[in-house]
Amino acid sequence: MKNKLHIFSLALLLIVFSVNSFAHKDNEPLHQTYLEGNLLLENGSIIENFKISYTTAGTLNAEKSNAILMVTAIGGNHHRIDYLIGPGKALDTNKYFVICTDAIGNGLTTSPSNSETQPNINFPEFNIRDMVNSQYRLLTEHFGIAKLVAVVGASMGGMQALQWGVSHPNYTQAIVPIIPLAKTHAWTTGVLEMIRQSIMTDPAYQDGKYDKPVEKGMRLWAGWLSGVIVRTPTYQNQLFNTPEAEIRFIQGVEDATWKRMDANDWIWQSRAYDRHDVGQTQGFNGDTIAALKSIKAKALILAGTGDLLNPESDARESAKYIPNAKYVAINDMLPMGHFSGAGATTNENELQNKVIKEFLFTIQK
Repeated sequence: MKNKLHIFSLALLLIVFSVNSFAHKDNEPLHQTYLEGNLLLENGSIIENFKISYTTAGTLNAEKSNAILMVTAIGGNHHRIDYLIGPGKALDTNKYFVICTDAIGNGLTTSPSNSETQPNINFPEFNIRDMVNSQYRLLTEHFGIAKLVAVVGASMGGMQALQWGVSHPNYTQAIVPIIPLAKTHAWTTGVLEMIRQSIMTDPAYQDGKYDKPVEKGMRLWAGWLSGVIVRTPTYQNQLFNTPEAEIRFIQGVEDATWKRMDANDWIWQSRAYDRHDVGQTQGFNGDTIAALKSIKAKALILAGTGDLLNPESDARESAKYIPNAKYVAINDMLPMGHFSGAGATTNENELQNKVIKEFLFTIQK
């Protein structure tokens, strides 16, 4: 029974967190890119020949008033919240036109791994506001959309959703940040730094100038990130009752997922994650609370109880300061941590679809 539970749990984790879906499948929406030219970053650097990757689902109406933007997690792609997208789901494609974007540095949108003119360590560092800026250009320049229904994303996607509310307060009716941070604090930076060091101390990393996959470092990356920090002791103890079972689980995660992302891509995205603070938006002088109070979009914030990567205390605090924000704890009865925002179990999948669907219905009355 435990072995079956192990296989089932691993399968769920791989479905939700893997980005091996970079290979397009025939039954998926057409994978597209939009060339934005040189993308000026907040730090003054430029990403040359910048292309943003995206897919769409549903139909944009004549008024262009039914669009929802999906923004993705660290290391994830446009499939990250597929559990919320489709006919009858929270982001109902019979009703909404859902634009699913890929963040800078994820290997589909322009990244250290795929840039022809600024490859690997020559790629400029970027932040989450740069991601939002690239998405804003896609929406306005390419689609001609004047206002969104909502911005929805999980993890780093939730962080982008909050940033959308601050950077473009009149552009979206609503934001739905799932397991987000308004500001990355020391604990999360410490976690990310240790995972970065797991990659960078592998001799194969070669100071970022590698010409083949950094296997040992990326195995540790996969095990730490997908096997440990996104989960909780309570949840993991329910699944495995022996050290051997847990070790087999971690090894299975490493075997199956270490190739899923380029090392520099993840390191560059993780540095953007580190630097995130909506208070650093121009005009707020580092005042995170003032930035949150400035949000005009209606907000639904969902957080994972016991989250060890993006502690739910930050999400709860954000909800206190955003005017009329609603806060929902995911899986309070069985704290799953960051994994709560994955759509991996029936209960949390149904909860997220239910509360997000109801929320979107109320804002459009």
